Amino acid sequence: MPAGELRPSAVPLHPSSPASPTAAASGDEAWVWAQIKAEARRDAEAEPALASYLYSTILSHSSLERSLAFHLGNKLCSSTLLSTLLYDLFLNTFSSDPSLCAAAVADLRAARVRDPACVSFSHCLLNYKGFLACQAHRLAHKLWMQSRRPLALALQSRVSDVFAVDIHPAARIGKGVLFDHATGVVVGETAVIGNNVSILHHVTLGGTGKACGDRHPKIGDGVLIGAGATILGNVNIGEGAKVGAGSVVLIDVPPRTTAVGNPARLVGGKETPSKHEECPGESMDHTSFISGWSDYII
Repeated sequence: MPAGELRPSAVPLHPSSPASPTAAASGDEAWVWAQIKAEARRDAEAEPALASYLYSTILSHSSLERSLAFHLGNKLCSSTLLSTLLYDLFLNTFSSDPSLCAAAVADLRAARVRDPACVSFSHCLLNYKGFLACQAHRLAHKLWMQSRRPLALALQSRVSDVFAVDIHPAARIGKGVLFDHATGVVVGETAVIGNNVSILHHVTLGGTGKACGDRHPKIGDGVLIGAGATILGNVNIGEGAKVGAGSVVLIDVPPRTTAVGNPARLVGGKETPSKHEECPGESMDHTSFISGWSDYII
């Protein structure tokens, strides 16, 4: 195998990190970008039909920020919202806030490690709409915080149209976040999502009616939310908690516990709920609680 190429099944890890946090983030970004370019070269050689696409989207760019700004601009443009305008907007926003690219790198790593279907960093960058929707949201959120709200809302609308993911630009999202499949995800205006969270498709973090103010869920670090789960109101999902697929959650879920059902109940009972040690947002363990909780059979 030529030097610099990656085995498709391997999940590469950064060999070392500088002592300074800023230098570490910069070094990690450079390393991931080098992996992405190596993967793109490999794929262009293996599949000539994609060579032009891979060159224009990845190989012609000098940095991850430029590649991502170009790719998002082309994905989200319309006949009246030009790709060149979006590219300049996105690149200027990335350049003004290095934490945006650091968060994108953490999200790339999250997908590569947690999703067995993610065969490479470049595959996630190019094809994972949950990843792309999240990065577009980060840019829209930055604009929202700069009081450029009409533009932020326009981007939210385009993301919803293109990716079928609806995240209000005021919502706050941490890093190392995986929106797996992502279709039908809805995140309300005052929602907060912590670091190292994994959220499956058709998840709603919504309000309970017409109430104004702080009215959406707060998701702690390391939480896993299964497909089709609905969490409504200004409730807290504690650090390292797990919400089972299809559950409806209307009250707080304590840290390191599992809530399942409609309405959701804590595994082990409300008084002494079962607690787990692992971080489900990273382990992606959806079902290990079942044997000790349910006699369900088909």
